[in-house]
Amino acid sequence: MSASTPVGRGPLAAVALVLVAALSACGDLHAPGATARAATPSASTGASPYVEPGAGDGAPHYNENNAYRQSREMSPAHAKDAEREAGRIRPVLERLWEQRKWDPATVRTALLRLGYEEERISKDGRRLGGTLTVTGMSPRWKDDGYVTPEGARVALRVHDDACVTAFLQKSNFDVRANGPYPETGCFEPPYGH
Repeated sequence: MSASTPVGRGPLAAVALVLVAALSACGDLHAPGATARAATPSASTGASPYVEPGAGDGAPHYNENNAYRQSREMSPAHAKDAEREAGRIRPVLERLWEQRKWDPATVRTALLRLGYEEERISKDGRRLGGTLTVTGMSPRWKDDGYVTPEGARVALRVHDDACVTAFLQKSNFDVRANGPYPETGCFEPPYGH
């Protein structure tokens, strides 16, 4: 018997060694150099990562990843109605802010005096009537845990495609007309991560 390797195993063994070397190099740190520069597209080649028009931070797929935070379009007539209602709500919230009264119960009572009716929702999510929702502020991450700031959030459904959203807290208040959000109705959803 001969101690030499059969002819058919030599190329197969070489391919296996190259494959093992390539796979084991994944995750290794390499000094920046020609290889790193070669992998980066240059401005002179015209190659650049795709960035959607209107992408907030310029990240690829920003709009797609944040679609849940983009309100739907309002019809022009309904947008005008929403702006009119925002104009009715703004002075009430401004007065409450100046009086340093931003708890949800006080805000709700003041807005109900404008003739709005509280929105009612069934257990399965169907709207049963009313247009006004007033809640506490959403919890926020601060330091090493969630905190819920003092204040109130307001949502007024003017039409199926038009809302007024507002908030009132110690530092400031805001009122704006917008379309509803896909998953949360008139309230702007929190960031996912």
